[in-house]
Amino acid sequence: MSSTHESASLGIGEVLARLRPEFPDVSPSKIRFLEAEGLVEPARSNSGYRRFAPAHVERLRYILTAQRDEYLPLRVIKERLDALDGAGHTRQTLAGAVGSAVAADEAARKPGLGSTAMTKADLLEAAGIDAGTLTELEDYGLIRRSGRHYGPDALEVARACAALAKFGVGARNLRGIKAAAERDISLAEQLVGPQLRQRGAGARAAAAQDAWQIAALSLWLQAALVESGLDEAGLAGGVIVPPASATAPRVDDVGGGLRSASS
Repeated sequence: MSSTHESASLGIGEVLARLRPEFPDVSPSKIRFLEAEGLVEPARSNSGYRRFAPAHVERLRYILTAQRDEYLPLRVIKERLDALDGAGHTRQTLAGAVGSAVAADEAARKPGLGSTAMTKADLLEAAGIDAGTLTELEDYGLIRRSGRHYGPDALEVARACAALAKFGVGARNLRGIKAAAERDISLAEQLVGPQLRQRGAGARAAAAQDAWQIAALSLWLQAALVESGLDEAGLAGGVIVPPASATAPRVDDVGGGLRSASS
């Protein structure tokens, strides 16, 4: 995904023509902004016009896809691109991708995030879904609200469900995933129960940390098992994932909870 200048023969109009079928809102100012942010580096003609190579177009497509589908900030996208530029395309396992997210999560957590509340209008706009979809997600117990407001977890669920909907996965198809999540919650609560009964200072905080760790490791294990099943079905290695970390996490590195990279 390197930003090579070889065969840089495309003008910005030709680049837009290639990208707009998939990204109708892309504009010259958007591309210039991405250049100013250091995400793409087109060549310059003798007269000073920007000239793009096919590799630049693919790089832009990667950036726009990450923004649209994963809601990633430009800083995170640039880190991914830098990793690809330095190491070439890396085919990462599904479990490795989840493991990397687990390992990075503690550093990404922000104080006070759990207290952020959104109105229904805020949630619909941030998640890119309509009111009917939200109602369906609530009816199936996938999203819950407190009074008239929604928490950050509701946004993460809505975004994930919106992404799955592009593949024809509706709320009714997600009951098994919800049931699995509830089993993971019960397991974590059961295992940290003795800590919660302790009277010492910090016992509840320690129990909460262990519960997050157990849940994160459960997700990591599930990813490995899903990948194993896909391998057996002949569907291995279907996607190239830019690595967030060069290695899978150690168990001691896993802390906090799992949140989307868009947080």
